Amino acid sequence: MVTPFEAMNAVGLVAFAIVGSLKAADAEFDVLGVAVLGVLTALGGGATRDVLVGRVPAMLQSTWDVGFALLGVAVAVLLARRVGARLLDHPVVMLPDAIGLAAFATTGALVGHDAGVTPFGVVVLGTVTGVGGGLVSDVLLQRVPFVLAEDFYATCAVAGSATFWLAVEAGASTAVGAGVCAALTLSLRVVALRRNWRLPTVRLRAES
Repeated sequence: MVTPFEAMNAVGLVAFAIVGSLKAADAEFDVLGVAVLGVLTALGGGATRDVLVGRVPAMLQSTWDVGFALLGVAVAVLLARRVGARLLDHPVVMLPDAIGLAAFATTGALVGHDAGVTPFGVVVLGTVTGVGGGLVSDVLLQRVPFVLAEDFYATCAVAGSATFWLAVEAGASTAVGAGVCAALTLSLRVVALRRNWRLPTVRLRAES
């Protein structure tokens, strides 16, 4: 039987591989560059999560993780040929990105719960897992990670991970908590995109 972690992990890997590959295609990388960025985007958050809890990264224990990532790369190549220019603002990037964020925030929260970390640790692991792959891709593309500067993004993972912990503490099973976490994170991200939500920025006063 597929566990909540395995299901969310598979969804997140495919989704973030699509996102990373399409970012690379938009930057006019060659085929190898598209594949490398797609795989690193898919695996980056989960590898960071596993290192933080002191375990061997899942991608090194099973070929399934890399296989799902490569599947996402293949899907992205097909999508890029159909969509053409202006990929970054297209739903083919934004929707998989929201799905990947929700799925990986959930895997991070699940791993945190299984590792017995504090509530803060559960939220940190959920958030780091959710945003880690995007950070990797933006750094490799020599961009300021948008999660740090422009968007209502990591906040969705924070809210979802915190809700997971609250649900489990209230007596819900981890499967139910995982579903709540994924649904809330995805819903918040979709609403944020539709309503153009942004966190306030710190603006320095101009010298007179």
